[in-house]
Parts: sequence; C-alpha cells; structure tokens
Amino acid sequence: MKSNNRQLKEAKVQEIKSKLEKAEAVILADYQGLNVEEDTELRKKLREAGIEYKVYKNTLTKLAAKEIGIDGIDEYLEGPVSIAIGYEDPTAPARILNDFAKEHKKLELKAGIIQGEIFDTDKIKQLAEIPPREVLLAKLLGSFKAPLSNLAYLLNAIKEKKESESAE
Repeated sequence: MKSNNRQLKEAKVQEIKSKLEKAEAVILADYQGLNVEEDTELRKKLREAGIEYKVYKNTLTKLAAKEIGIDGIDEYLEGPVSIAIGYEDPTAPARILNDFAKEHKKLELKAGIIQGEIFDTDKIKQLAEIPPREVLLAKLLGSFKAPLSNLAYLLNAIKEKKESESAE
C-alpha cells in the first residue's frame, strides 16, 4: 500500500516538475474564500487564455521546484495555494489573476516564477500592468508606421511641387 502511494506522489511530482520546466510564468495565489461561482468564473477566464489552473499539495510542489533548482519558493507555499501556469505570454497569468483579485478581494496573489526567477507580490502586480503581447506589437508597428506615413506624405508633396513648377 505504501509503495503504491509513494509511486502516485512521485508521479505527481514529475507532473508538476514538467509543467514548471515548460512554463513561462507560474503565479501562486491564495484562493481561500472564493465560492464555487467565483472559482468557476476564474477558471473559465484562465482557460480561455490558455492558462492551466491547478491546486497541488504544497509539499509536492516544493519537491518539484527543488528538483529543478527553484529555490526560495517554499515560503509562499503555505496554506491553500492555487497555481496558474502560462506557457506562452509570461504576463497573462499575472494580469488575469490580478484583475480578478481587484473584483474579488478574497483572491490574493502570493508570488510567481517568471522564466525561472521568483517574483514577490509587488513584482507580480507590476508584471500584471504590462499590456498583452498583441497590444505591445500593435503599438510597435504603429510607431513604425507614423514616420513612414510622414515620409510618404513629404515625398508626395515634393513630387507635386516639382510637377507644378515644371507645368508653369
């Protein structure tokens, strides 16, 4: 019986370890006090953004983190802790959880692991303020487009001026 239980725990540690290794961002939150409707709403928002949301035993999460060399996370893995795992946009889990926590005071951000580095609550909240990748790309493209549009307008004005001078 004990060996079967141990095998299950070892398998769970390997699952957590695999997810942590692949993740761009992992956000830890205290979810205690959320009712079923609120939890369902949060899970739906995270799922729509492609973010996994799990609750694992803290001891198993600590073991998995230790195995892949993440130190300093143990202090945040106390009490009921949920884990939001983002594999693409490192800001998305923080942004969604932070926005949700603003409306639902019972959800508290605890910490995060962003590309292997541990972030405390304040850093997570700062990360949450960064716009989504698509918005940043659109702003970047817009900043490229404006000078090019101005250059095209200027060249057209020069061309029209030369044409009017040669017509005279």
